[in-house]
Amino acid sequence: MSKILIGIHGLSNKPAPDVLAKGWQNAIEEGLRKNERMNDSEIHFQSVYWADVTYPQGPDPNPDLYREAMPNALKTYEENWFDYIREETFDWVGNILDSAKNYLGVDNIADGVLERKLQDLSRYYKERDIRDTLRKRLEDEILKNKDKRIMILSHSMGTIIAYDVLRDLGRKHPRLVIDHFVTLGSPLGLPHVKYKIAQENSLVRTPSIVKKWSNFADKRDPVSLDVSLAGDYQPNDNGVQVKDDLVANDWSGIHHKSYGYLRTPEVSKVIRNFI
Repeated sequence: MSKILIGIHGLSNKPAPDVLAKGWQNAIEEGLRKNERMNDSEIHFQSVYWADVTYPQGPDPNPDLYREAMPNALKTYEENWFDYIREETFDWVGNILDSAKNYLGVDNIADGVLERKLQDLSRYYKERDIRDTLRKRLEDEILKNKDKRIMILSHSMGTIIAYDVLRDLGRKHPRLVIDHFVTLGSPLGLPHVKYKIAQENSLVRTPSIVKKWSNFADKRDPVSLDVSLAGDYQPNDNGVQVKDDLVANDWSGIHHKSYGYLRTPEVSKVIRNFI
């Protein structure tokens, strides 16, 4: 059975669709070449683009284009004791904030924060037409390739769109299989995001059609503030639990950049294992 990588981008305006797709593929191939010594890897990659929906004025005229990493910049992250303390602390704080939503009614406050800081995500939750359009683009691409083995590579807000689509596909097409769901720099751990998921689903858990879920985050990434999702998402009925892994995003001090995530040694390894 043939294999395909389906990528979906995240927040903010983007370069033209072909430029962004080429940047993602270049980053994937650079990671495989430098981290896995795969010099002739043949990758079937398809990008799902949605920036034109929220930015109808056109692509970003001055995008931060893909460029190769500096020599020896791609390094495996070495976890330490503080990472464990940080993970436990964020789980504890997250539980308190989740409870506050349920009992103190702070949802309107959270909506206001999203509107000021993460405008794309705010519109996704508030505007049904936008939400439906973004989901349909990814859903159509997945169904078009349902006869293949599929890895979903999602970044930033794209991880939320992908999660929502996979939950919905699990209800509509329960026999569909996604071999690997990969989330990069994800805000899925934010209490407000989990609250929105709970409004559509009975449980906040791994999508039923997913065979494996890997979550990668740089602890310096301001979007993936909660780097650990394992404590937030229950396993699906097949026992599939999200696996968290810290990485070092090398993108010149911008630790949220998709290109930087895609070429980390940890992400290169899961792509190599898939292809």
